Amino acid sequence: MAAPGGGNTRSPERPQPEPEAPARAQARRLQLVLGSRRNANLVFDILEGLEADQEAEILAAARTCNKLFCTLLQRGDLFVGQLPDEEEGLSADCGAEMKYKIWMRHRYQSSIDQLLTLMVHESEPVQEVALCTLMKFVECEGRWPLVSCEEDERYIFPRELLKSLVDTLIQVERDASSLLSRFQEYLEYEDVRYYVMAFATEHIPGVMQSSKGDLLPVYQQNAFALLSSIHMPGEQSELANFLVKQQNKHDEWKAARLKEHRRIFERLWLAFLKHKLSNNLYKKVLMILHESILPHMSKPSLMIDFLTAAYEIGGAISLLALNGLFYLIHHHNLEYPDFYKKLYSLLDPSVLHVKYRARFFHLLDLFLSSSHLPAYLVAAFSKRLSRLALTSPPQALLMLIPFICNLIRRHPSCRPLIHRPSETQDISTDPYIMDEEDPTQCRAMESSLWELQTLQNHYHPDVASAASVINKTLSNQETDLARLLDLSVSELFEREPKKRAKSAPLEFEPAEGLLGRRNDLVTQHWTLD
Repeated sequence: MAAPGGGNTRSPERPQPEPEAPARAQARRLQLVLGSRRNANLVFDILEGLEADQEAEILAAARTCNKLFCTLLQRGDLFVGQLPDEEEGLSADCGAEMKYKIWMRHRYQSSIDQLLTLMVHESEPVQEVALCTLMKFVECEGRWPLVSCEEDERYIFPRELLKSLVDTLIQVERDASSLLSRFQEYLEYEDVRYYVMAFATEHIPGVMQSSKGDLLPVYQQNAFALLSSIHMPGEQSELANFLVKQQNKHDEWKAARLKEHRRIFERLWLAFLKHKLSNNLYKKVLMILHESILPHMSKPSLMIDFLTAAYEIGGAISLLALNGLFYLIHHHNLEYPDFYKKLYSLLDPSVLHVKYRARFFHLLDLFLSSSHLPAYLVAAFSKRLSRLALTSPPQALLMLIPFICNLIRRHPSCRPLIHRPSETQDISTDPYIMDEEDPTQCRAMESSLWELQTLQNHYHPDVASAASVINKTLSNQETDLARLLDLSVSELFEREPKKRAKSAPLEFEPAEGLLGRRNDLVTQHWTLD
């Protein structure tokens, strides 16, 4: 019957309920699944959130999986042992309890596969949550294992899960530095660090061999980021922080023995360094080699080939290789033929401008500190450094001049280089051969350090003052170079305003224009238009 008035009327629409927030919806499903096995199919809805487009839905689903499966592991509601095929397991002649555990174990494995995929998601928060959830699974599987074994048969650790995580973590085509930085906190656990090193030792050669000798810059950078974040303990007593504590024979577990850590650490770095590296990565490795790698290897001498090859490359790479070579020479009696000849060849103008200058001259000072070095060798280094000083910036000169004087102090037989009264003033007759790469053939002992006398006329007053030290007999006390090695231009500028003038000129000759004084040599040859 029509409504009064004969008009068509429409019943008012009911307001549509607002969509439930992802986190709240997942929390409701989680409560239902854990509350009753009748609601087990809601697990599919939870896992479906891992494939959502919205970041909030993915994060809520990942966190829910974390709580769900960790609880199920603790309860013992997942199948333990070799997991059968799902259809085969559900059709087998077994009770409902066993079928539920097999079914739920497959859902757990599905969540792991999806979380591994999310580790390469475009969103960094999603990557981190996926990583943290998987590592929580590693911890829970360690406490409530999913493998069945007799007591004392083997050590319990979820190797397969961690191996899959490591294989995904070292990505081939995408920069994973942020995710690797987040993973670093887990490497503080002794057992995690041991197995990560073991799995990476297998993974790196496989990937690099498939490249057939070509560089894989992104993958190698990711691998280096992982390797360089591994901080090895120095003593057996430091192995005390384990993610999974073994109940039986813990002390015999390889992951609990420093000797085994050193062995696998050595194999890992050798596997990484045997392949071709980019120059940038070469430098990064050499910068940490002497402090973070060599001291923790079982046989550091195995790195000799790598270091000598780097030393022969030249440039900044050779400078950085000195750190590792010095460690092997000092601690393991490495004998390197023609070492000083190669060291001498590294002294070129560029060495005074690289950012590794302080480290290089610190090592150079150590290598030349022995009083048993022959005089001709010390003279060659002193002369070459003096020649380089002629074109060096002031901040480098304030380090170079005391460096040369220290060499003369250590080796009195080289004093004729700065006190040669019969030396002529014509520098064109200098017998020293600058282009000679062999220090034994450069004839430095026949020359003099006239370059230092020239620097007494340097425009910077501090340099001129430092060079004038040779006008008197050198004292036996060496100059401390520590504060001079890192001297920079900014420090020179900051130092000037703090100086106090000892005397002020009472008379002066006024300048005429920008080019200097009257009758100055510059004004005779140059004019400003």
